[in-house]
Amino acid sequence: MDAIMHIESALETAAALAASDDAPPRLAAAIRYAIFPGGARIRPRLCLAVSAACGAQNLGASAAAAGAIELLHCASLAHDDLPCFDDAPTRRGKPSVHAAFGEALAVLAGDAMIVMAFEAIARAFMDRPHLLPPLVQTIARAAGMPSGIAAGQGYESEPQLARSQYQRAKTGSLFVAATVAGALAAGADGAPWRMLGEGLGEAYQIADDIRDVASSPEAIGKPVGRDAALGRPSAALELGVDRAVALLKRLTREAVDSIPACPGADWLKAQVLIETLRVLPEELLRRAA
Repeated sequence: MDAIMHIESALETAAALAASDDAPPRLAAAIRYAIFPGGARIRPRLCLAVSAACGAQNLGASAAAAGAIELLHCASLAHDDLPCFDDAPTRRGKPSVHAAFGEALAVLAGDAMIVMAFEAIARAFMDRPHLLPPLVQTIARAAGMPSGIAAGQGYESEPQLARSQYQRAKTGSLFVAATVAGALAAGADGAPWRMLGEGLGEAYQIADDIRDVASSPEAIGKPVGRDAALGRPSAALELGVDRAVALLKRLTREAVDSIPACPGADWLKAQVLIETLRVLPEELLRRAA
């Protein structure tokens, strides 16, 4: 079973548990709509890749950790698109959750997916209870305060935004969770993997900034030009596209260099380079070669 199949299986299990016979049908439908079909599943794939590189023997449990991180990501998208935040009508090439189900169910679906993430971790690691405290703490810090995705959303209500602080919370926190949780799920020390998550989180946010100014809604499945319209910090707007692409490449190299010694280090380094650089069109990458 490949990584995507492991991840989708974990997400299907979580969605099925949330849609039992006594669940509110429309809320259950909104949750499934928010999860499937997914995007690139970058964060859970990173989590599973780190776990495999660390020599995980049970990728099913690691996939549950990966799925939990994707549930947090899906929750953040449902909330981020709401009229009180970005007011985005589309996501992943289809109407956003609130556009399809209404604001109330979009809020509840996001809330439910956050709780589902913790349930997924608890179910997968009941036979290894010693791993639950660090995994729960890792997931919780990525979701909440003072520097998780809730904090990242909260910065948007502050009178001034520092790009690095805002983007570390809103984007980087889940990448850190992916690398640390991936190592923990394999029984390895999670602390040395934090730098990889931080570097990739910053790199992917810069890639998103670039796509927002240099791509199209059809290509990325969501509105473009939102950073300028909403006054959000953006590397592409601050530095220009070429310098932002050069920064993306440098951060990716630094992230790869930070990968700790592990059985699958060389394989993981190659995967990170491939996955990070393919998020941008080839012509943009050539401009800053």
